[in-house]
Amino acid sequence: MFMLMFVLDDPGLLDDLLEAWENAGVRGATIVESTGIHRRRKKIIPMRYIFQSTGDVEENHYTLFVIVENEGIVQACLNATEKLVGDLNKPNTGVFAAWPLSVVKGVPSEAEEES
Repeated sequence: MFMLMFVLDDPGLLDDLLEAWENAGVRGATIVESTGIHRRRKKIIPMRYIFQSTGDVEENHYTLFVIVENEGIVQACLNATEKLVGDLNKPNTGVFAAWPLSVVKGVPSEAEEES
């Protein structure tokens, strides 16, 4: 089993990403609204003469956590992600990571779900 984590930069792509991952073999995901240090520190210059602004505008993104059964699904998710958001080595796309898990409880296997 593998843990997959993805920080989605464009929240408008969330539903398309979830559909793509489901087609790649993902059966569930935990989605957390998040922000990063660079966005948190971004300075907003209020333009009070143009429009009302409090200066507290903060863009959020989503971080997704998924447990998948094998590395093939991890690679399928990575491919589907880059097809949707573009090359992850480019800015403003996202951050994808996966790592093996030594202990997993509470996640039924595909065979257990079918019975």
